[in-house]
Amino acid sequence: MRRFLRPGHDPVRERLKRDLFQFNKTVEHGFPHQPSALGYSPFLRLMAIGTRSGAIKLYGAPGVEFMGLHEENNTVMQIHFIPDQCQLVTLLDDNSLHLWSLKQHGGASELREEHRFTLKGPPGSPPSATQVTAVLPHSSREVLYLGTESGNIFVVELPSFRVLEDRTITPEAVLQRIPEDNCNRRSCELVEALQEHPKNPDQILIGYSRGLIVLWDLQNNKATHHFLGSQQLENLYWQRDGSKFISCHYDGSYTQWPVSSDNRQPEPLENTVPYGPFPCKAISKIYWQTTKNGLPYIIFQGGMPRASYGDRHSISVIHGSQQTAFDFTSRVIDFFIIFSSDPAAEFDDPCALVVLAEEELVVIDLKSAGWPAVHPPYLASLHCSAITCSHHVSNIPLKLWERIISAGSKQNIHYSSMPWPIDGGTNIAPDPPQRDLLLTGHEDGTVRFWDASGVCLHLLYKLSTVRVFLTDADPNDNMNTLGEDEWPPLRKVGTFDPYSDDPRLGIQKIYLCKYSGYLAVAGTAGQVLVMELNDEDAEHAVDHAEADLLQDQEGYRWKGHEKLKTRDGPVRFEAGFQPFVLVQCQPPAVVTSLALHSEWKLVAFGTSHGFGLFDHQQKRLVFVKCTLHPSDQLALEGPLSRVKSLKKSLRQSFRRIRRSRVSSRKRRGGGGNASEVQEANAKFDQDALQEMELAPVQRKIEARSAEDSFTGFVRTLYFADTFLRDSSRHCPSLWAGTNGGTVYAFCLRVPPAERRMDEPVRAEQAKEIQLMHRAPVVGILVLDGRSTPLPEPLEVAHDLSKSPDMQGSHQLLVVSEEQFKVFTLPKVSSKLKLKLTALEGCRVRKVTVANFGSCKSDDYSENDLAVLTNLGDIQIISLPFLKLQIRYPCIRKEDVSGIASCVFTKYGQGFYLISPSEFERFSLSTKWLVEPRCIVDMPEVTSNNHVHNKSGTENAARKSSPGDCGEDERKSGRLMEHALLNDEKVLKEIQSTLEGGR
Repeated sequence: MRRFLRPGHDPVRERLKRDLFQFNKTVEHGFPHQPSALGYSPFLRLMAIGTRSGAIKLYGAPGVEFMGLHEENNTVMQIHFIPDQCQLVTLLDDNSLHLWSLKQHGGASELREEHRFTLKGPPGSPPSATQVTAVLPHSSREVLYLGTESGNIFVVELPSFRVLEDRTITPEAVLQRIPEDNCNRRSCELVEALQEHPKNPDQILIGYSRGLIVLWDLQNNKATHHFLGSQQLENLYWQRDGSKFISCHYDGSYTQWPVSSDNRQPEPLENTVPYGPFPCKAISKIYWQTTKNGLPYIIFQGGMPRASYGDRHSISVIHGSQQTAFDFTSRVIDFFIIFSSDPAAEFDDPCALVVLAEEELVVIDLKSAGWPAVHPPYLASLHCSAITCSHHVSNIPLKLWERIISAGSKQNIHYSSMPWPIDGGTNIAPDPPQRDLLLTGHEDGTVRFWDASGVCLHLLYKLSTVRVFLTDADPNDNMNTLGEDEWPPLRKVGTFDPYSDDPRLGIQKIYLCKYSGYLAVAGTAGQVLVMELNDEDAEHAVDHAEADLLQDQEGYRWKGHEKLKTRDGPVRFEAGFQPFVLVQCQPPAVVTSLALHSEWKLVAFGTSHGFGLFDHQQKRLVFVKCTLHPSDQLALEGPLSRVKSLKKSLRQSFRRIRRSRVSSRKRRGGGGNASEVQEANAKFDQDALQEMELAPVQRKIEARSAEDSFTGFVRTLYFADTFLRDSSRHCPSLWAGTNGGTVYAFCLRVPPAERRMDEPVRAEQAKEIQLMHRAPVVGILVLDGRSTPLPEPLEVAHDLSKSPDMQGSHQLLVVSEEQFKVFTLPKVSSKLKLKLTALEGCRVRKVTVANFGSCKSDDYSENDLAVLTNLGDIQIISLPFLKLQIRYPCIRKEDVSGIASCVFTKYGQGFYLISPSEFERFSLSTKWLVEPRCIVDMPEVTSNNHVHNKSGTENAARKSSPGDCGEDERKSGRLMEHALLNDEKVLKEIQSTLEGGR
């Protein structure tokens, strides 16, 4: 019976796997893709962003984040917080309204959808009759006012979303109080704005699209004042004391209107076209903020002259004689002002302008001179230049961390020192156990260093490689210079700049050694830069070396882009990582693999033509190896000019089909009696069944031809100190794997430290392994005598890893797209393999060694392989026995860019791009989990409408059971219960409901 027992069902191992492995998608880093709506609660000090895909995200103090997703996946059009409540309402483009609440659960707050509602008109009415255009949550917290395209204003009860039909404000009711000679029925079509009176909650201001504005008395259900604008209305804003309001219009003007206590027809106090007299774009939103010094802040969106600046996305700030039009590189979605929310305060005293643009969030400090931008702690615009690669480094030493932060702080001197103004909620997540860096390479030749230790992905430092090269743009150009007499007074703000001066600058590979501070970056045009960290600005020349990977072979001609031209003489570099040597590959093809060994002072690089080794201490090329196949002409065309030949592609496909048919005919046999063949096959099948232990069905994998394109493409490079020539002496070595399934191994002779500068590094090819299935090699790993992966360079010297076992025999693990194979060293004889494609039907896209610790015991951890496949699954495979431990679906198989962008960490976490501007973070480990855990203070509303907050730490300290809503909710629940049971109407409704249920 043992033959029929499937392996891998050891109960002890199964329990251990539960203690080691757990898949969670934890947090989304970066800027929301395609934002569509913005909301802000002065009471909670929380900001909400809605997207076109139906997501809603709340942000407060750093680490305070919540996310919800509408089931409909429709565009979020508007977001409105309920005054003095932990609730908000969203309006979607399908005209549905959704009520969300922040509730405590398990000691932390969660965002939950409570109710949904769609406004319905009478039978036969057109959709415009109930199409919501304006939403006003009333300060009573009991109702919503919904303005529609038809001019009707519906009143909806909260939280039930029950329409109070007797309180609907119809256009007919509004027109009864307005003289006929001033307006007609069409004047009351499409409600553009609804605003509650700041001092009198019984009055609301109604703005209609055609310019009519009405002050409506809710108690008496009548219009007390009407205001006739001559232009199409865009928006309204009350001044703090309620004596005046501002209307902004389609023609680029805004108007002040007085609100008198009598019923006289008000005349506008002032009508202003800020950027006139020529035709201007609409002012879509406006704020009028009062200050102690008497000069108001007038802040508005749009209003630019149409002819010259009609394509600009701007928000203007006017304060006395100061006027600036902040110019954004992407469309402005919405904005709000953070000002004094104390009802007793006499003045607004604005402190910050918060702007949501289509590609970034920008916050302007209105208190400091010059109105500088505030450095955001989250919502970073990751895609300010398109991300081309990423690299994660775990457990950064404190000294290197501080030096990177110091270099970054020198770059941020133009930012405001103001504390982050959106500071609602309390972050109760534990402090990150270690310092982690995520490095992203970008199309414009920059590398950005992100603090990836916790929930907030925070920019620490930006490195630019542009200064080494001659490009069309001068890096010293200042985009923000503003002439004294320039009008309009435009000033560029934000970091989003998707345009690259030269696509060849794009960063393709990054490798950082956290112990030595050496950094290697490689680019699109074959450039490899080696850098070291310098705490001061410096001016020096960058050494150059060329690596001819074709080795002057005849018959090859590069058809791609040229190499980048370099600057002659000394170049000035900012404090931070500064390049000291440039290796230029020839032909200047994209660098496809990169490895750095800071202890040996060597850097290895590979392209589609071959690979090379460079000694960056002596600044000398050690060797190059051409891997190009004679038939591989596509590798010479380059990525910027390549148009793959359809004819060649079809020819290769037909060859594969023909080979497949020929091989299948050979397997069936060319002649003989059919019954004899069947009998022989039956006997063979019976013998095979007796020999094998019911192995899973394997797919037939066609061997790839050596003529397939890009066989010489170098996929991976790996340094190892191992046994390559014989089992008695180990030596430094370099391993390279290609797209054609070939592995090259070179013995290296690195002189000792005392003679390092006197003697050259020597290299000699020792091995060449050709995998029979010729699948691309995506990973190479050497295991020591304890079957443990070899430590990183300098890791042992810093006492962060055990010395590798050099007594027992080493093993070589070669990971191809289709299988994992273990070889013994130094003989390189096959020992063990796992056929992934044959068994699972998938191919390996990414592989890394990850350390998994047990959540039950700090003493146990193990190294396993984390593997991402082309189907988007993540598989964990044990070392050294190559047993599949567990499989998780992670990324949609159609999301090719997400799979290509995935990067694993050393401790079982990972990142991948879910959009050009967002990383999804996931965890495979039970021990290492980075996710938001925060609490929002619950309001306690007393009868006199004063609101008190309980401290977040007090709430955080109180652990509530899953069914417990917290003390605040229990208090408000008892008050509501008392109120409801004394309401006769409510009691009747409850009774009728119960009877109906029976």
